[in-house]
Amino acid sequence: MKAFYLLAVLMLLLTHVPSYAQSWRVVTRPEYAAMQRGFASPPLPYAQTMDFGLGANLVPETIARQLDSVYKQGIRAISIEGNYNSPEPYLSPGYMERVKGVVSELKKRGMHLWIIDEGKYPSGFAGGLISKNAPEYRMQGIVVAARIRLKEGEKIVDHQLPQQVISAVALNEASQENKLIDVGSGRLNWPGAPGNWQIILAEHRFKTSVTRAASNPTHGKDTVNSLIDYLDPEATRKFIEFTHEQYKKWIGDEFGKTVLGFRGDEPEYNFTPWSPRLLEVFKQKKGYDIQPYLASFFLPQPTREQKLAKADFWDVWSDLFRDNFFGVLSDWCARNNLEFMVHINHEDKLMDLARSEGDFFKTMRPVQIPGVDAIWHQIWYDNIADFPKLASSAAHMYGRPRALSESFAAYTPRPTVADARWVVNEEMVRGINLFEWMNWGSAYLRDPLFPALSAYTNRASWLLANGVPAAKLALYCPTETMWLGNSMADSTLRLTGRQLLEHQLDFDYVDRQGISTVFKLEAGGFVNASGQKYTTILFPAVDILTTDVVERLKAFAAHGGKVIFMKGLPSLLVRTSFLQAEKMPPFNWAAQMDADSAGERFWTSLPHDIVVGKTLPALKYLHRKWKAADLYFFFNEGKEQADVDVTLEGTGPVTTWDAGTGGVEKMDGVLQEKKGTKIRLSLPGYGTKFIVVGNK
Repeated sequence: MKAFYLLAVLMLLLTHVPSYAQSWRVVTRPEYAAMQRGFASPPLPYAQTMDFGLGANLVPETIARQLDSVYKQGIRAISIEGNYNSPEPYLSPGYMERVKGVVSELKKRGMHLWIIDEGKYPSGFAGGLISKNAPEYRMQGIVVAARIRLKEGEKIVDHQLPQQVISAVALNEASQENKLIDVGSGRLNWPGAPGNWQIILAEHRFKTSVTRAASNPTHGKDTVNSLIDYLDPEATRKFIEFTHEQYKKWIGDEFGKTVLGFRGDEPEYNFTPWSPRLLEVFKQKKGYDIQPYLASFFLPQPTREQKLAKADFWDVWSDLFRDNFFGVLSDWCARNNLEFMVHINHEDKLMDLARSEGDFFKTMRPVQIPGVDAIWHQIWYDNIADFPKLASSAAHMYGRPRALSESFAAYTPRPTVADARWVVNEEMVRGINLFEWMNWGSAYLRDPLFPALSAYTNRASWLLANGVPAAKLALYCPTETMWLGNSMADSTLRLTGRQLLEHQLDFDYVDRQGISTVFKLEAGGFVNASGQKYTTILFPAVDILTTDVVERLKAFAAHGGKVIFMKGLPSLLVRTSFLQAEKMPPFNWAAQMDADSAGERFWTSLPHDIVVGKTLPALKYLHRKWKAADLYFFFNEGKEQADVDVTLEGTGPVTTWDAGTGGVEKMDGVLQEKKGTKIRLSLPGYGTKFIVVGNK
């Protein structure tokens, strides 16, 4: 897949468009002069996109007029999706004719198109065609089939079970003690025991997470239209047949030209997944039969053994989710000269995400443009959130230049343009460089302030999508510990991330995949697929590590890297399966440092690429490296003026780049020092500044 994708990108770079205009698809280390040439009017693929629902009001005679309005507001790309009350059913020939008309009008204006891959959301039900025309590919889950309550001494002898019942466990309702019951023969036997017991029977059945369909007359969420079995590659290919292949049939000649790619939305399980080959694949990967443990997943207080077995199960199905849904879609897009961008659900609540999607970084590994979703005021003046860094960290780790945020859906009250500018900056300084403006509405298309925000965001994204990320710090995301139910893994992760940024210490989240199979060892650290080097890896609360991670960390430390455990050492080591986890042997290649007890000494001991004269929690920054220059983006998230001396990595002339006007000016008051370049940074409340050091 990777080789094919790189070949496709290379062919693009050699064909019908200027090479620098295609740099949005690959990680670059651009020259100063090229960036300056493109700054005022960046290549259009870097432009932000706005959702454009094909509903009743967008008939052919109004599409041109609507696109003219969008264009006047500075929008150069749209994201289309099937909407309510459309005169033609989603994916019907009539609908595709309208899509073809939209592409024609976009091409006239030099605009671009992203295709939202579903008639509302989540991705994967093909507007209802999966349920209607391919029901064998519907989503499946493991659920409680029955709870049989038995009084003291009551027995069940040779009770025939329905075929779909696959596991059973007995629970003492007073003590919460439990016992697994073997139902492999298809029959249930319980000899009776002291106390009152509850027999929990688990079965697999067709079951779907809720969907919101454009064709649903209630406009609500329900389970009428089933999602596909995300763990089955054939189900994903059937979804592609009903959706992507239809777009290819009608507008495929504009793939990679007017049409940039597809965007997925919130694929998830809100129950325990099942797929017909899951037990077989599990045994191949883990070496034992998980079936006896499945019913124990529904216990309020599972044993340590049962928690470990459940972690194995989550490890396996999240692998299948990555490979058989995200991987299949990404491969199809790469073969068709397109990008696949997607966000999942619960990025701001990783314990919930671990239950519903398994592992954020697994899902994003094959994806060309990793994303997050910022809705419901998850990011606001009184709710500064760092979760956009999940998307940018995935992009950095896996060598992707862009990171998406679907922003502003369901914000109430509706943000003003000034509010939106703050949210955009809050996300951009955490690495987002592609925005999809959701539910922005026709009122904003008439707002005289919006074109300035649109131009600013397009230029800023051009700057922030080019160059190699420069953060030296990595913060391990302990998903495996979350699978064991330890919420401290999530809370200490978020707390540490917040504290790092408030001390002007930029970082990336990293994970087991990155450490074990992506990063290359070099003197002094790990180098990710973007060419960025991490010299220090921090660990929040973590109970368990896998041997592949441990061995790589030992090598990292031997090459000069620094490993710091902030909340104690992990107690368990996993070789093949969590169930057979061993006690972690002693090791001396890592340090233990608690930031709470060490105080400021801890933060100053970490590697900095900027040094500020005083700690300002509201001051955030981002750093990317060009061929012979360093780009810095500063954002003052607070209301108060920020005035501080800052020493930057890099030497040479210093210029400020105004993303509002497209102008570049020399910066005065610069002092060249042995360790970098010292400037005086003055930012008003909510102010931003782009600074470039060097220009050769």
